[in-house]
Formats: sequence, C-alpha cells, structure tokens
Amino acid sequence: MFKRYIYKIENLISWSQSKLSEKQFIFLSSVLVGISAAFAVIVLKSFAHAVFSFATDINEILKLSFINSVLPIVGILLTIFVVKRVLGGTIEKGTSQILYAVAKKSSVIPRKQMYAQIVTSSLTVGLGGSAGLESPIVITGAAFGSNYAQRYKLSYKDRTLLIGCGVAAGIAAAFNAPIAGVLFAIEVLLVDVSISAFTPIMISAATGALISEIVLDESILLNFKQQQTFDYHNIPYYILLGIFAGFIAVYYSRNFQKVEHFFSKVKLSPYKKGLFGASLLALIIFVFPTLFGEGYESIKTLSENDPGQLLENTLFSDFRNNSWVLLIFVGATMLLKVFATGITLGSGGNGGNFAPSLFLGSYAGFFFSKLVNLSGFTKLPISNFTMVGMAGILSGLFHAPLTAIFLIAEITGGYDLMIPLMIVSSISFAISKRFEKHSLDVKNLARKGNAFTSNKDTNILSTLDINKIIQTDYLTVSAEGNLEKLVELISHSNQVVFAVVDEKLELLGVIYFNDIREIIFSAFKVKYTPIKEIMQTSKEIIYPTDSMETVMNKFENSKVAFLPVIKNGKYFGFISKSIALEAYRSKLKSMTIE
Repeated sequence: MFKRYIYKIENLISWSQSKLSEKQFIFLSSVLVGISAAFAVIVLKSFAHAVFSFATDINEILKLSFINSVLPIVGILLTIFVVKRVLGGTIEKGTSQILYAVAKKSSVIPRKQMYAQIVTSSLTVGLGGSAGLESPIVITGAAFGSNYAQRYKLSYKDRTLLIGCGVAAGIAAAFNAPIAGVLFAIEVLLVDVSISAFTPIMISAATGALISEIVLDESILLNFKQQQTFDYHNIPYYILLGIFAGFIAVYYSRNFQKVEHFFSKVKLSPYKKGLFGASLLALIIFVFPTLFGEGYESIKTLSENDPGQLLENTLFSDFRNNSWVLLIFVGATMLLKVFATGITLGSGGNGGNFAPSLFLGSYAGFFFSKLVNLSGFTKLPISNFTMVGMAGILSGLFHAPLTAIFLIAEITGGYDLMIPLMIVSSISFAISKRFEKHSLDVKNLARKGNAFTSNKDTNILSTLDINKIIQTDYLTVSAEGNLEKLVELISHSNQVVFAVVDEKLELLGVIYFNDIREIIFSAFKVKYTPIKEIMQTSKEIIYPTDSMETVMNKFENSKVAFLPVIKNGKYFGFISKSIALEAYRSKLKSMTIE
C-alpha cells in the first residue's frame, strides 16, 4: 500500500512537471525537498532526544552512573553492524562528500544516502556518541535534493540547486533557523549562486523550519529565551573572546585530524576497533558525562542561572557550588571534546562536527567569561558570552561567519547580540583562516586535490580534465636538421609551435613561429641555420597528472601560449592556453546557478 501511495505521488509530480514552467516546477520541487529534509530531521532529533531522556531517567531512578558509558559502546557497535550488513561495508562521513559530489560527480549523490545517514547517526549519537546530527541531516537533505532531481531528469544546475535546497531545509529544521539554513547552503556549499537562485533555497528553508516548528517539541531544539542586554563597555572582552575562540577552533581542527588519522592506522577488525574506541569514549564520558550525545542540554544549562547543575551525577557533585571546580570541569570538558568526537567518528560511529562546534563554543564562552569574573576584573554577562562563543567556534571551524552570526541570532530569539556576534565571529574566522587554509570538512578534500572551496576559480578548474585538452597531433622536428625541414612543415600546417625531439621522443626544446618569423624569409639563413641553434628550452613542462589549476599557473609563469606535455619521460603533445581558457569559460557557464 505504501508503495502505491508513493507511485501516485510520483505520477502527480510528473504531471505537474508537464504543466508547469521550468521555474515553477523548481519552486514546487523546493517545497517537496524541504518537506523531506524536515521529516528526516524530526526522526533523527526525536530519537536522539528520547534516548537521552531514557539515560537521564535511568540515572536518576537507579543511580546507575555507568549507563551513560555503556550506551555509546552499544551505539557504535550497532552502527558498525548496520554499515557492514546493510550498507555494503562503507559509509561516507562529513559534508565534504557533498562538495565532492558537486565538484566531481555532477551533483549526483548515491540513493542510499537518503536513509544511511539517518539510521547510522541515530544509532551513534542517539545512544550517546559524542558527535552531532547536523552533518548527517545536511547529507540526507542533499541526497533528497539530488535524487529528486535525477528522478525527474533535471539538469546539473537544477540538481545542484536542489542539493542546496535540501541542505538549507535540514539546517533550518534542525534549529528552526531558516536564515541560517539559507546562508549555510550558500556560504559553505554553493559557491556561485545568482540572486534569482535564492528564491527556491529560501522557500525550502522556510518549509523545513515551518514543519519543524509544527511537529517537533520545542524542548528538543536548541533555543534560548534568556539573555542579558548588550553592553558596549564589554566590547574589549568580546574581542578577546574572538581571539580565544579562533585559537580553540584551530586546536580542535588539528587534533580532530590527528585522532581520525590514528584510528585509520589501527590494524584491527571493524568490531575490535569499534570496541577499542568506544571503550575509550566510555571512560571519558564516565568522568565527564556532559560529553554524552550532542550535548545540547548542557549548553542550555550553562546559559542559565545555575550552571552548577552540570556537576550533578558526576564524580564532582560534592563541589556543585564551588565556582573554581566548575570552571576547571568546564575547561577540561572543552579540551576533551575534540578527542571524544574524534574517537566517536574514528572508531566507526557516524555523526558530524556541527553540534560539537556549538558545544565547544558555549563551553569556551562560559570558561572565558567565568574566568574573567572570578579574577575580579569586571562582571561579564556569562549567558551572553556562552551564546556568542558558539558563533565564534562555528565560524572558525567551518569558515562560515555569516552562518554562525545568524544561526545564534535566530536560536536566541532576537538580534540584540548582533554586534558581539559579528565581532567574535569575524575575529575567530580571521585567526582560524590564518592558521588553517581550509575548513574542517574541506581539509581531506584539499589534501587529495579535490577541494571545493570559496575560491570559485579553484573549484571550476578542479572539475576540468587536463587529458581532454591535450593535443597530441602536433608535428615534431629533429634537432639535427636545419630550418628547411621546419619551413616545409610550416607551409603544410597551421602549427605555430613545434617540439624538438630526439629519436627516443625525448623533448629537447621548443620552437615558436613568432621567434623565427624574420629568419624563415631569408633563404640563406633557412639553409644554414641548424634547428638546435634556434630552439629554446621550455620555461614550464606540463604532466598529465597536473591539476588544471597547476596548468594555468604554469601558463601564467611562462607567459607563453603553448606548453609541451611530457608523459612517461617522453614528449606527448601540447596544451594551448586559449583552449584551456575556453574549457574554463564553458564550465563556468554550466556551473553558474541562475
């Protein structure tokens, strides 16, 4: 019966596509993708919240403090089981796979990502893994958009646009923050979007936020109702918080990579690796229970009037009212979060770094302001610094200052903190960018030469295949002859550049027509000038393994219109700068979302 309903809906959509204009159908599609992404959020968030509530209730009723340590082990092992038995043995993690799909796979995302992320991340994070659900939500939304576009045979531009719609709807639904959803899709994923393309993304984000508002219980979402008035006298301290957040973001980014790299080198079976990592995570959570799951409940606790609640049901509960112990606990938790998240994901769990960045940011903001207050320098509004700190870390880790600013503004229910949000986010971003060229999710892509970043030219060049513009039919000359042979070749071809090679096809030099124009009109010089005297060494050599960005840099450095290509140590052909630029222009036109 369910399949019959799906079939009817698909037929209705197909009928609509035949009756509506292309733009109207995209608008309709943005609504449908937004609805799909929103319900994925509802499933994920509800499950994670239910498990967290279950663990909390068990702790309070039975006083079993170890339950929070046992559940993550179960969750990670179950995730590994599902990946091996249901998902073919592998699952891609992180939003970088969306960037790669847009850049290298014509915005085609595998169908299994429509459900794989929901199942695995709900098991990992829902059962206490110290990661976030937002990255799986984003991937799921993108998969809905991509597969919807494939189902109705939409173009690459429209597939990419609907990926953006799914991403925007996912973030909007997860936080009831439609503006942040739009900005995240555009700032992090869609590099080149015209103003007209904003409309479908905004529609999808609004749809996702609306459904989330109607269906999800407000207590499940991360939101704040209490905040203190912004005082401009505290601006110097917000500047210092921005600097602090920037360096914490760099600390997190580098150590997360180290932990993941460590687990990638562990020579154990998936289950043994999962048990090993989950056991380490269990130990950390036993001492610092606030690292259990997404951690959003503890973020809310920090922003309230009684942050000492964090120490309840911990080994430090006797020091609940000791401000210095609380400060040390928060600081230690802040520093350990990266290891808890890295272990969760590296050992086989699934999740993302979006929620950890908010968790880390709130703890950093609280730690900074609480330390200043305890030191007696001034009296800072701790709740404000706790919330603004979230924007600082999010901006620094994802290199997305606009998303960070408006996300925190929306979840705090107003824009009273706009000035400190802008200060902290921009400073943190600048510091993080200074020490980390790429955002956390783009690092691995960049290392492999597949980065899809905020540099539009780099992105477009990364999609071009150098082998498609190499011309291998150029005539060559021997260094032993004179210009008579070359003049004969020129008279029977349109070539303006010739490679000089030996009998083994090894490149000896290059001759450009413009350099010998005066010589070839002198019969005496043509007859008695050896080729080896007029050939010149090429200023740059291109290899088939070079990226297109490298090729264009070599053209820029050499200031010539043709460069020779060497393959396996032998001359292979030439690349024309004009042909390379034409390929760039064609790709730019096809990738511009209008």
